[in-house]
Formats: sequence, C-alpha cells, structure tokens
Amino acid sequence: MNTILHLGLGSFHRAHQAVYLQALIASGDSRWTLAGGNTRPDMAETIAALAAQGGAYTLETISPAGEHRYQRITAIRHVIPWSADLAGLIAQGANPATKIISFTVTEAGYYLDAANQLDLASFADLRVDLEAARAGRPGPTLYAALSAILRARMRAGAGPVTLLNCDNLRHNGQRSRAGLLQFIGLLGDTALLAWVEANTSSPNAMVDRITPRPTPDVRERVRAATGVDDPAALMGESFIQWVIEDRFIAGRPAWETVGVEMVDSVDAHEEAKIRLLNATHSCIAWAGTLVGYRHIHEGTHDPVIRQMAFDYVTQDTIPVLDTPERPSPIDLPRYRNVVLDRFGNPAIRDTNQRVAMDGFSKIPGFVAPTIRQRLARREGIDSVAMLPALFLAYLQRWHLGQIPYIYQDQAMDPAAAHAICAAVDPVAAFASDPVLWGELAGDTRLLQALQRAHTRVQAFVAAHQPVASV
Repeated sequence: MNTILHLGLGSFHRAHQAVYLQALIASGDSRWTLAGGNTRPDMAETIAALAAQGGAYTLETISPAGEHRYQRITAIRHVIPWSADLAGLIAQGANPATKIISFTVTEAGYYLDAANQLDLASFADLRVDLEAARAGRPGPTLYAALSAILRARMRAGAGPVTLLNCDNLRHNGQRSRAGLLQFIGLLGDTALLAWVEANTSSPNAMVDRITPRPTPDVRERVRAATGVDDPAALMGESFIQWVIEDRFIAGRPAWETVGVEMVDSVDAHEEAKIRLLNATHSCIAWAGTLVGYRHIHEGTHDPVIRQMAFDYVTQDTIPVLDTPERPSPIDLPRYRNVVLDRFGNPAIRDTNQRVAMDGFSKIPGFVAPTIRQRLARREGIDSVAMLPALFLAYLQRWHLGQIPYIYQDQAMDPAAAHAICAAVDPVAAFASDPVLWGELAGDTRLLQALQRAHTRVQAFVAAHQPVASV
C-alpha cells in the first residue's frame, strides 16, 4: 500500500484531494491511501472528530440548481495527532511507503517576495522557525516542517518522494521548491540540500472547488439526510477540478481515471483560474463587504458588483490571456460565465470574510499581472484597477475599525497598512507600496488609474443603501 501524507487536514483537502482518492478506491483501485495531520495546533475539535471516526466524514455538495448530495469519505486512513515536535508527521514522512507529501497553505504561507526569495524581513514566524531548525527543532511553517520530514526520510534511506501543492499559488510547485531549497540552504545543511535536489520533484498543480468553512447547519443537514451525526461533516459546491503536471518521482495514483487532468504544463489553467476565478472572488468579497453583504452569493447577484467583475474579466483580463500569438486552450468567456454562476449559488453561503482575507498577497498575485501586461501593451487598465481600488476602500474601513468581522492577512504589515490609510493621499500611498506592486510601485499610469477607480468606488458605495444579509 502506497501512502500520500497530507499536511493540513482542512476543509479544502477533505472536499477535494481526498474526494479524488475516494473515487479511485470506489473504482476498485485501492493501491493508495491518505494519512494526514496539521503542523499547527488548530482545528483541534475537527481533528479529534476525524480521529474518533477513523478518518471518515461526510461531504455535502450543492449544485447551483440546489441539488444536495451526500457522500461518506473514507480515503483518509490515518489521522496524525498534532504535537509540537511534529513526531507523527515526521515518522510518516520517513516511512518508505510514503511516496507523495502534499500540502495546502494560503498564498502568504509561502513567505516569498515577488522575486521568489524568502521574505525573512517581513515574517517573524519564519525567522523563529529558521533559528529553531538550526537548533534541530521542527517548526510549523511549511519549509520548517518539510525540512524536518525530509531530513528524517534521508537518514532512513526511505527513497525519493514527490512534493505536491494543493493550493492557489501560481507556479506553486516551482515556488514552494524555491522556498524550500533556500530555507535548507540557510540552515547550512548541504547534505540535505543535495538529497532534496536529487530525490524530490515538485509538479505544479491547479485546484478548484469552493469549500466554505463548515457551520453547525451543515452537521444538522447531514444528520437529517443520512441519519449520521458527524461533527467532521463539511460542504462544498458540486464543481470540482484538479490539473497536475505529470512529474512524479516515486509513482502516483491513476488519477486520470477519475477526472484529474494530467498535463505537461498547468500554465494556461493556472492563469484562467487565478485571474478569472480567484481575483473575481476577491472583487465580489471586497465590494460586498463595503455595501453590507455578508455572503458571496449576495454580492454576485447585485447587478453593479456583478458588472464590475464581468468588466474586469471581459475588458482587461481575457484580452491578455487569449491573444493571436498565444491563444488560450480554454474557452475563457464560458469559463467566466461558469464562475459567476458558481459564485451565485445561494446554498454555498460562502462568506466575504473567508474570501476577502490576504489582500496583500492577492493584489500582487491575482491582480497585478493583468495590470502589468495591459501596461506593457500600452492598453488601458480602468476595469482591472477597480479591484485594488475596492481593496483600498476595504482597507480604509479596516483602518477605522469598521469591518464587521476579523480581517486576516499574513502578508500585511499592520503598521504599514494603517500608514497608507492615514496618509494625506491614501491612493498615492497605496499605489507606491512595494509589497503590493513590486516594480510597479509609484508608476504614474497605475496611480492615475487607481485615482479614477477610487472615485468610482466611492460613488458605488454612496449609491448603495445599507442592506440586510440573507
């Protein structure tokens, strides 16, 4: 039996990667199994529930037409309890049966700047983990955990292993590998560095399924529909997609038999998903919060917000992703329409709070590439500029303590963000921030477009009466 060790037993993994392996097992192919645990002491109740149920849980999926389906997932056969020394994860990772180590982290969890360099200056937790690793203690950040696991694997002679990302970062395999190798290099562990370079692969992958944080309502619906009281139950939309570059150093499941797209390059799929889906998602979350909505579907059905998202994709983004020189293999207008239909699904009840987080990673990762390409082609950026302008207005609300929920942003320096909002000219300060814009910071064309967009956002907010969340 071959094993995939997954770091991060959150909702997305359990509604996505585990579902594909479940389908494979159901087809009669039981050569692979999942083990997993967290590198941090979070989700304690869910992890305890999963452990008590032998890793099993119920997944509810809901289509845009309102069709509910319930599936018992049993693909996770080993739930690894958390401990500060990560002993369980390290032991499983050093087991020769483990052929793939996968992980799900947020965009900011890679700790990389625009040049793919570890940003030690901005992230105290990464600096702490680096010092701990130098003293031989594992830490919870991605690179610290992987370094400890891979060192144990090397010493055990357990053989090669694939490192597989299951998250939203563009070029995630390449970028996480760059961060990992830099981290090991900073440790000064030349033996481990050489072993990782020779005995691991890091394919890029693109994942997609909207998976809100579970609420008590999910557990109640599952109990009513199945008769099972499942404290680890979760829900997601019916849509699911996984595209992976076929570069596995130690074998892989036959995922292509259950709908996974195994490809030579994920580039086109990544760009479509990140710019047409992820950026649009954030647009709706920021705009919806500004006018009092709580859920994504509410903002999607607001005609003004929907038009903002539609224009961003149609006027500025599709033209740079589908060109005569490099035609896209994807029907991008159809993809746009499917995305908006998915976001409008009222049964998902995905929150603006979840989607609005990490703006200081999402602007440079999801939005700035379109701006950069449009400017390079000497084309306008008025539609795409609405997204950072919405985020600035959102940030100004946060600065005043007027966001109706806790805003989380791993890449944000709160002092710097407050300084932007308190500046005499917040738009100019925002347009000059290097964390958000890199080499575009201070560009006159960007500033002028943001000024126009900021005026439009203010008019949009002023024209909307306060609404009640439904």
